[in-house]
Amino acid sequence: MDFELDLRDPDLAAARASAHQRAAVIALCNQKGGVGKTTTTINLGAALAERGYQVLLVDFDPQGAASVGMGVNPHTLERSIYNLLLEPEGSAADMVVKTGVTGIDLLPANIDLSAAELQLVTEVGRESALRRVLAPLLPSYDMVLIDCQPSLGLLTLNALCAADWVLVPLECEFFALRGVALLMDTITKVQRRLNGDLQVMGVLATMFDGRTVHAREVLQRLQDGFGDKLFVTVVNRTIKFPETSVAGVPITSYAPTSGAARAYRDLAEEVLVKLGRPVPSGVPQVQQQPTLPLVTGAAG
Repeated sequence: MDFELDLRDPDLAAARASAHQRAAVIALCNQKGGVGKTTTTINLGAALAERGYQVLLVDFDPQGAASVGMGVNPHTLERSIYNLLLEPEGSAADMVVKTGVTGIDLLPANIDLSAAELQLVTEVGRESALRRVLAPLLPSYDMVLIDCQPSLGLLTLNALCAADWVLVPLECEFFALRGVALLMDTITKVQRRLNGDLQVMGVLATMFDGRTVHAREVLQRLQDGFGDKLFVTVVNRTIKFPETSVAGVPITSYAPTSGAARAYRDLAEEVLVKLGRPVPSGVPQVQQQPTLPLVTGAAG
């Protein structure tokens, strides 16, 4: 693709449509919890949407954290992605929720999804259930980001089978580092047996605190071990992320000038370069959201 355009310009919609590629499906995966998978799914999606890309967030964790993070209460959902997995006649398009962020839609989940793992065990092609659900939605989006649950069970295998790419958020902490080898082994097995097109996009260092020797040592080990598979972007630890979860909006809307927002915009650029997609210059000017009154001393 040999053109450059600002995808946020509505007058260029026709040019964008004519150059439309198949949606890139990216699974954000790590069997360890609390490493920033959901945070990265939401904020990478928001940063891509700022640049004019149409993004679908797929909440594939029974905890429904991505849904909550986008302002959707999973406990009030009558139907969710669980129904699509177990009811082939259901319409995926009818299940998609419009979010309050321009360019981002959500396929929500709730605790019902935890039952799908058991119910899919006896199904034919059980590892491909999510791929079948997403197939009719792909023409409507540029990017599909799947927020995986913190395990290497059947739901995560479904995400890896549906994805073109895997992005691994990894906390800069020793115990998080230990589990990466098992995850990479699982990805290799999926590549060999279930999805030969799956590629590792890279490892993203998250929750980095440069004040500690430990975090700096872990980051150095990541650089030594993964080389160019480690994203240049490093996401620092900040109180802003828990605040955005309460507010139900991405960091790019809640604190658009913060270092965390800039980090995810940088990550979006890296992702677009790896995908060979246009990287429109500049981002929209957005109004800084007020800090939640119940939190004091927030770091930037």
